[in-house]
Amino acid sequence: MPSNDIPQPGFGTSGHDRDACTEAVVTALETGYRHVDTAQMYDNEEAVGRALERADVDREDVFLATKVHPSNLAHDDVIETAEESLERLGVDAVDLLYVHWPTGAYDPEETLPAFDEVRDRGWARNVGVSNFTIELLEEALEILESPPIANQVELHPRLQQDDLVSFSREHDVQTVAYCPIAKAEVNEIDDLQEIADAHDATPVQIALAWHYERDGVVPIPKGSGEHIRENYDALEIDLSEDERERIDGLDRGERLVDPDEAAWNR
Repeated sequence: MPSNDIPQPGFGTSGHDRDACTEAVVTALETGYRHVDTAQMYDNEEAVGRALERADVDREDVFLATKVHPSNLAHDDVIETAEESLERLGVDAVDLLYVHWPTGAYDPEETLPAFDEVRDRGWARNVGVSNFTIELLEEALEILESPPIANQVELHPRLQQDDLVSFSREHDVQTVAYCPIAKAEVNEIDDLQEIADAHDATPVQIALAWHYERDGVVPIPKGSGEHIRENYDALEIDLSEDERERIDGLDRGERLVDPDEAAWNR
């Protein structure tokens, strides 16, 4: 798999744990997803690892991403806990290792060179960042020897982050969208329901189709049961220009994940 190829869509595992997590990831992989996203913070890397072993999909065909917990971002802790993540996942390397939040022990001059070292050791094929503002992303681009290939941020029709997405695109950084369906709140948006009716789809599928068509954006919806396939099937929806513009007009700058220590609140 090319190092800069992040498959569309990803499967998010935040909130999944134990056997339910394993079952969901196996279902996602056997549905067609080839990008799985986890994190030390989610406490489910072992469950994801079991899914990789169980699914009838070759490891080299799966783009696997995990994230280092904010409390583990001191230089030596990055290296130590990255190795522990590999052990839990049962793999020799991940395809992408993120800084989860630029908070806690995060110090760009200490943390980012540790990510370079993890990549140099072959434990991560690529590095990335998450919840970074334009300013923090600019700083990371200057410090990292390994070009960051992704910035994972909250992104959905009510929080479109055009400036951040455009900046990232200009610097060959993919925007990976978490909460891409706004924790299912897109179901309450009348415009999305009307567009969904025209496509014999759901508002969730329309929101995901909008993401899929947005240049430089890879959403990572989570799901269980039939929703896993429904989210994937949204790849088949073609929105008209008028429909995309209508969704573009839904931006309200509304965050659902907004901790006080986040970079945009400082």
